[in-house]
Amino acid sequence: MTSRDDLSDKDLTPPKRHGGLPNRTSGRRRDRHGRGLRGPLLPPALPGALSRSEQFDEHVRAALQRLNRQWERRLEKLEVAVEDVPPGEAATWDATIPFGRAVPALSGQPDRLILYRRPIEARAYDSHDLGLLVLDVIVQQLAQLWNMPPTSVDPGYRD
Repeated sequence: MTSRDDLSDKDLTPPKRHGGLPNRTSGRRRDRHGRGLRGPLLPPALPGALSRSEQFDEHVRAALQRLNRQWERRLEKLEVAVEDVPPGEAATWDATIPFGRAVPALSGQPDRLILYRRPIEARAYDSHDLGLLVLDVIVQQLAQLWNMPPTSVDPGYRD
């Protein structure tokens, strides 16, 4: 058994990291194995840098801009919301899962359009198809809200 006096000073120093680099932690990103700080995988300008919910929001904006050319006054009074899933018991086996819901204006409140992101994303094949599906859901809900056929809301509506 050795006593503390028998140990030399070099035995008490902590071991160095790989490559002899000091242990530096920035708190924001990891400096793994002394290779430098990690950066973003994709530049922020590329579509892949957006999260799924941000990409979905971009599709909603694009669809509303397309409809805004024809329905600018009516869309100014419309409130649009995106939720992840429908509330309550809408996802049971025997019920169809809704893609959206239109809520008519009540006592000073504007008309409201609610889109459910996860069911719409599950139905789309790719990003292009997701954009078309978002447009179709918005057109269907606006047609229901305004009591007109979907082809009157958007002449390019696909059935």
